[in-house]
Amino acid sequence: MIYDLRQTTSYAYGSKVAYARHVLRLMPIERAGQRVHAAALDIDPTPVNRREGRDFFGNHVTFVDIRDAHERLVIRLAARLVAEPAPAEMPATPAWETVRDLAFASADMGPSSPVHFLFASRQVSLDPEIRDYARESLPPGRPVLDGAVELMRRIKQDFIYEIGATSVTTLPSMSFALRRGVCQDFAHIMISGLRGLGLPAAYVSGYLRTAPRDGAPRLEGADAMHAWVSVWCGPEIGWIGLDPTNDVVAGDDHIVLAFGRDYADVAPIDGVVFASGRQKLDVAVSVIPVG
Repeated sequence: MIYDLRQTTSYAYGSKVAYARHVLRLMPIERAGQRVHAAALDIDPTPVNRREGRDFFGNHVTFVDIRDAHERLVIRLAARLVAEPAPAEMPATPAWETVRDLAFASADMGPSSPVHFLFASRQVSLDPEIRDYARESLPPGRPVLDGAVELMRRIKQDFIYEIGATSVTTLPSMSFALRRGVCQDFAHIMISGLRGLGLPAAYVSGYLRTAPRDGAPRLEGADAMHAWVSVWCGPEIGWIGLDPTNDVVAGDDHIVLAFGRDYADVAPIDGVVFASGRQKLDVAVSVIPVG
């Protein structure tokens, strides 16, 4: 599926910003199942310095310095990319205990190695209650993907999607207790549960197809940035994306922007602003199939 991707991110500041330095993760990346034909990022005001690079996990990072006083920052992304569908049938996977043992025995320290996704990280705590919740889906000997899919389904059934119930700093233990939140919270909860059992789980940020396929329900989180989980299923199968917000396997409806341990690794905009007063953020996204 070929997509045209457009995103406009706007910040309106309560007072003039004298200086700003930002780290942007807003350019889609090349990954297995996803090819980027073209992508461009326009920034207003124009940065005095701009540098493109990659972080440890291979995400595209744009570093910018803005020295012109400004009351508004507008970042526009335009991209065309190809996304491949998920397999028609889910692969058979080893028992989850086997995957756990393989992950802990791995000597690979590369960016996609499971060892980076086994432990607590900045925004994913390993909570005993979440671990016990996940364990219900992973009894002894169950294939890891079967258990992870059931856990995804239970999160969809047991939690309420509610914008404003949480914030970007909410830890999994809080959203788990509330039984509500948004895609970031559901991804963090699922990651916490899997890692609590010793299974590698990564956080994926990206986008959903804006217009649903004929006869298909509209996915929760379209028209905005989205988040889901990637589960390591052993060295032969590798990583498989699961979307607990919508209870679906990530396929060509899901466009990957960045990959990391949690939201802190993939935050679309980070940095420092020299100003006072409040700020307002608006984000508009469209992911339109063109062929």
